[in-house]
Amino acid sequence: MPLVQIDLERSLAERLGEQISEGIHQALVDALGMDPADKFQIFRTHAPGEIVFDPTYNGVDRQSLVSVQIQMVHMYDVTTKWAMFDQIAKQLEAIGIRNDDLLISIVENGFEDWYAGKSRT
Repeated sequence: MPLVQIDLERSLAERLGEQISEGIHQALVDALGMDPADKFQIFRTHAPGEIVFDPTYNGVDRQSLVSVQIQMVHMYDVTTKWAMFDQIAKQLEAIGIRNDDLLISIVENGFEDWYAGKSRT
């Protein structure tokens, strides 16, 4: 059950929020073999100027920034994580979000670090 937090400009969320949500979710299902019912996303929208970034960091031509942070249990190998990154980029590119404008990161922890509305007893 990854928790996905997406930071982006408010106008982009208004135009493409639902498609961004579906694209990221489908990428997780495809790349991680995740249950399609495990959809937990938080969109944090920002006014122009509230997202600050280097437009050329890592040798890219960044025009805006869409930050995708995925919090999940540490259980996937590097190859699987890279496949997930590629799937997210592919899904979002299909709706007009440039790969150069993406910043995707993973925060990992253990099963014992989650509570999802059910008692452990």
